[in-house]
Amino acid sequence: MFKKILMAALLLVFIGSMGAAVFSQIQYRRNAAVYETAADSYTESRTEGPAAAQSAPASAPAAVPEAEAAAGGEEKLLAPISVDFRALQEINPDVVGWIYCEDTVVNYPLLMGETDDDYIHTTYTGEESPAGSIFIESQNLRDFQDANTIIYGHHMRDGSMFALLKRYADQSYYEAHPVWWILTPEQDYRVDLFSAYTTSAYSDTYTIYPAQGPDFDAYLEKAARQSDFESGVEWDPYGRYVLLSTCAYDFDQARYVVHGLLTPADSAGGAEKRS
Repeated sequence: MFKKILMAALLLVFIGSMGAAVFSQIQYRRNAAVYETAADSYTESRTEGPAAAQSAPASAPAAVPEAEAAAGGEEKLLAPISVDFRALQEINPDVVGWIYCEDTVVNYPLLMGETDDDYIHTTYTGEESPAGSIFIESQNLRDFQDANTIIYGHHMRDGSMFALLKRYADQSYYEAHPVWWILTPEQDYRVDLFSAYTTSAYSDTYTIYPAQGPDFDAYLEKAARQSDFESGVEWDPYGRYVLLSTCAYDFDQARYVVHGLLTPADSAGGAEKRS
């Protein structure tokens, strides 16, 4: 009798585990479909502009690169995609930008709510989802005018959202993906990554600096010293920066973060997607 009860209990545990696994896979697929649809509907690739200017990192990216073209003009720094923000903001006015990294899964709307809980488990369409959205810290300004802006994303087991941040612990991964892009209705930015490391959710890494100054310089220097990769990027004391953050599992409340310098691109990110 005891063996039968034990076997029945184990069978129930197995069925429950299988059910949970299937449910998780359904959620992952549903979340992937939401963001694939968003990318297909509201973004398109740009073909104009030199490819090198679109994707190559800069060793000193404080200023927009200027190079004389054969015709005597200036080489433009252009984001590799354009975004239809008018259509996106008709769906949700909390869409403040788009975040993109070439040849990765990072191709998502960028949200900002009244609190950091608004989009932690909610997609840009308002649907509940364990993956939530990529979103900006609610204490930051919406337009990246703070000296540093914090951006959060979940570390999903299927590799989506910000799970790939942890891969920047590998020098070769950084060298393959040294540049991200942030597009907004007003301005596009290239993001030159220069530091990545594990930290605590309660560390001073999450300090928001509204303006540049000696304290912020020390913050950047500390970030560069503890980086898992070497970049050669020289940070600009007058520039603006982003901190990309996701969960890590090295210890309780661990986080993996990546710092990047914003370089304004030539064309605004608010162009409508062409039909």
